[in-house]
Order: sequence, then structure tokens, then C-alpha cells
Amino acid sequence: MEEFRRCLERQERERRERNCRADEVNELQRQVDEQVLIAVALEEEENQGRRHSSQAGRRRNVERHRHSRGKNLLEDYFIPTSLYSDVDFRRRFRMQPHLFNKVMHDICNYDAYFVQKCDAAGVLGLLPEQKLTAVIRMLAYGASAD
Repeated sequence: MEEFRRCLERQERERRERNCRADEVNELQRQVDEQVLIAVALEEEENQGRRHSSQAGRRRNVERHRHSRGKNLLEDYFIPTSLYSDVDFRRRFRMQPHLFNKVMHDICNYDAYFVQKCDAAGVLGLLPEQKLTAVIRMLAYGASAD
């Protein structure tokens, strides 16, 4: 019986030691987790200003009225009751309107860049007609994309 009691005491002592070691490991893990959370919070706080606004000292964004200029381009050349005739279109773009529309349709199907999309701020980008006329001018006058 004495031997059984000593065995139980030894097992109880070992259990307490294991619990003590587990508590130490848990405490170390809690400290590491806390340090990681603090580091992440500091990093987010540091990056928060850059994520939501322009950097200080940079130039202001210039409103170029892309939407109204695109609407004007469509009204001037691309709607059935346009301001300018097919002759004026040919003089300006050096091609017939139906050829321009075919090229635009094929390019939009080939490259997603030419499709009108929203930017990160939710503002609509340039119309495909605006992008294609810019490309035609760049090719005609040898301008670079920069």
C-alpha cells in the first residue's frame, strides 16, 4: 500500500510539473502573440495615411473633364445625328467611320485595356473611342506613350 501511495504522489508531482511547464509555455506564447499584434497594429497605423490619400508635397490632381470630353467626341462624330459629317470624320481620322468602328470593336475584343472601366476610386475611365483616337494620334505623329 505504501508503494501505491508513493506512486500516486510521484504521478501527482509529475502532473504538477507538466502543468507548470505548460503554463510557462502558454505565457511565453501569449507574450509573443501580444508583441506580434502590437507590431501589426503599428504597421497598419503607419500605412493607413498612405492608403487613403495622396502623399504630402505631391502635385494636386488636375480635373481633365474626361467624361464631358468623351461625350463631346461621341456627339461630334459617333452618333447617328452627329455634328460632323462622314466627310469630316474621314478628314479628321483618315478613315471611314465604319472602318473606325470595326477597328475599335476588334481591339476591344482583343485587349481589355480599351474597354471602359472604373478606377480604384469608382470613377469611370476613358471611353474606347477616346483611347483609340489617342492611339491613332500617337501612331500618326510618332509620339511616345510616356
